[in-house]
Amino acid sequence: MTARARRPEFFIVGAPRSGTTALYQYLRQHPGVFMPYRKEPVYFGADLPRRLPVLDERGYLRLFAPAGERVAGEATVWYLYSEQAPAEIKQFNPQARIIIALRNPADMLASLHSLMVFTSWEDIESFEAALDAEADRRQGRRLPRNVWWPKALHYRWLGDYAPHVRRWLETFGREQVQIILFDDLQAEPERVYRQTLEFLGVPATFTPDFAVVNPSRRARSIRLQRLMYNPRTLRTLARLPPRAFHLVWRTFARLNIRYAEREKLDPAVRARLLAELAPAITELEHLLHRDLSVWRR
Repeated sequence: MTARARRPEFFIVGAPRSGTTALYQYLRQHPGVFMPYRKEPVYFGADLPRRLPVLDERGYLRLFAPAGERVAGEATVWYLYSEQAPAEIKQFNPQARIIIALRNPADMLASLHSLMVFTSWEDIESFEAALDAEADRRQGRRLPRNVWWPKALHYRWLGDYAPHVRRWLETFGREQVQIILFDDLQAEPERVYRQTLEFLGVPATFTPDFAVVNPSRRARSIRLQRLMYNPRTLRTLARLPPRAFHLVWRTFARLNIRYAEREKLDPAVRARLLAELAPAITELEHLLHRDLSVWRR
């Protein structure tokens, strides 16, 4: 790493569909905080696949060049599940602050499945059927053509938070890790926001626009969506400079979006999944020293 280059001082590392995009947008509004235009750069985590356009060291550090004197950070939700990202970030910045957002795993997984269908990384439209396909997918079978990372379809593994959270706590220590529950962010966004600002060491007097961020989406054309997320298309667009790639791809992506409320999770599927994940929730309670019984309801 270049010694003189501006480096991020905090990282929002997950979990997906747990309020990380809202945190990213709320923090970006603060005059003392800088977050780059690109969310999910996936620069760390040698065991994670790269996201196009792939950033080298210079390209990654260039994201934070405009930060000036502001506290800089980035958000990549898949870092949570990487076995190597914690150690890599620790070496990169031993004083880094880590933010982890967690959500009832049944709700998180149902929302993530919906997003995966939207991005064409998932081709089984029924959440229950996708859960049933997990065993095959762990063996490399029944994988969608456009899937970015096969482990992102190992839903129960994603919902078993404790091993992933423990990895970050052991690497950075509890004083450098903030755990945010999606329930709290929804119910009391201003309180959670101010606690986060205090955690980052910036003035907590600023109030952002707490608008709804990242609502449920559907593709207007699934054929166009598959084309947009096709690796060949992404590799072609990746020939553009990173910011141009971002602007072009995001423009076409927005044109193919329609916002629609996600179907309610079948109570029977929810009960079944929560029963399977009950030991994982209990383990997380012990790890965080927090009652999560509301998740079991």
